[in-house]
Amino acid sequence: MPWRPHRDGQARWPVVLRDASTEPAIVLRPLRAADERDWQRVRRDNAAYVQPWEPTLPPGAPTRPPVSFRQFVRDLDAEARADRALPWCIEVGGRIVGQVHLFGIVRAAQQSGAAGYWIAESATGRGIATRALAMAIDHALGDGGLHRVEVNIRLDNLPSLRVVERLGLRDEGVRERYLHIDGAWRDHRSFAVTTEDLGGSTLMERLSQV
Repeated sequence: MPWRPHRDGQARWPVVLRDASTEPAIVLRPLRAADERDWQRVRRDNAAYVQPWEPTLPPGAPTRPPVSFRQFVRDLDAEARADRALPWCIEVGGRIVGQVHLFGIVRAAQQSGAAGYWIAESATGRGIATRALAMAIDHALGDGGLHRVEVNIRLDNLPSLRVVERLGLRDEGVRERYLHIDGAWRDHRSFAVTTEDLGGSTLMERLSQV
């Protein structure tokens, strides 16, 4: 996949991605204000499951007052339209089952970003997280105009390590005390993929050959 330049300042949002090869289809789409009940349900039901992997603020860091769900959606949309992020919820069978988020997008000489994701416990073991991350990265490296995407994972997050292993992302080693997660600075293993790594293919095409 050759790198294709992104025309800076031209918003490419909203973006909806669909994997129709599964039944039901996996859909990545922007959150909407009407999603509040479904979003609150999946976050509440999976609070304990995702807590060990959730970002937290270190002591002394500035805090922001809680915002309404509607404002949360507006903030995500503003980040996307400003070309700083690509925030999708993961929808399967008409219900939200997780989130995949491209963030920290930098243009100019770097043309890179990072990806993060979480998925409901009830949706694990079906390849949903793997395919959702593949779709998100393929878009970022394709129409999104990025050259490189990285994914940083806690060393003990075995399900997420299996996701990037299935996708064949390059292991770039350990970043010590890299992110504040679940109340402490945690070591992370860094994985990355560039347009050159894919050699004219996509991550979704890689998955179809496994």
